[in-house]
Amino acid sequence: MPPIRVTVWGENRHERAEEHVRAIYPAGMHETIAAGLREHLDGEIRTATLDEPEHGLTEDVLAATDVLTWWGHAAHDEVSDEVAERVRRHVLAGMGLVALHSAHWSKVFTGLMGTTCTLRWRNEHDRELIWTVDPTHPIAQGVPQPLVIDEDEMYGEFFDVPPPDELVFISSFSGGEVFRSGCTWRRGHGRIFYFRPGDQDYPTYHHPDVRRVIANGVRWARSDRPGRDLPALRRHATGDFT
Repeated sequence: MPPIRVTVWGENRHERAEEHVRAIYPAGMHETIAAGLREHLDGEIRTATLDEPEHGLTEDVLAATDVLTWWGHAAHDEVSDEVAERVRRHVLAGMGLVALHSAHWSKVFTGLMGTTCTLRWRNEHDRELIWTVDPTHPIAQGVPQPLVIDEDEMYGEFFDVPPPDELVFISSFSGGEVFRSGCTWRRGHGRIFYFRPGDQDYPTYHHPDVRRVIANGVRWARSDRPGRDLPALRRHATGDFT
């Protein structure tokens, strides 16, 4: 396969508005995630943010993206329906998606899942233990058992998503809660990996093992299809076979 092409998308709002977040991620969370990918992957790692024209996700950018990572939190509603639908179409046609932390409530993720994607949460500096439940899965390769995050926001069940095709990780928290923290699905020709850690108030994306998991997820989410035929997919979706 040719070198992988990854677009790292982020809101880039907390980092500009909140001094304590900027101190953790001075170049932005998206740049920190991209730096982690560059440690593990050979290829083209680019970034895009909410306030760019078309949120940085034009047709040309998505057509040149093998895997898109998505981090959103405070501005889900500001993502245009047109761009969210564009991303969804590219996933159905074979672009991989790695949804991080609060991306569970993004228009892109909820649109692909077809459920509310709601969950329980508490932001009180919980310790998180991420347990590998499928050690044979490529996303789990090289990941310690358990992966320990000293402080992060807690997510707890019930997580209103369709049953995962594969459950790779579950998390337990210092308050006793558990959560399905590493899940995969396939939608159309696209592969989707959801990975829970990463609240903006904590340095989670500097954690070397979190970076490894995200890179593994990107590798796994890459389609082995040689190309994506979006016009044919649109015709099939609309019933227009002319």
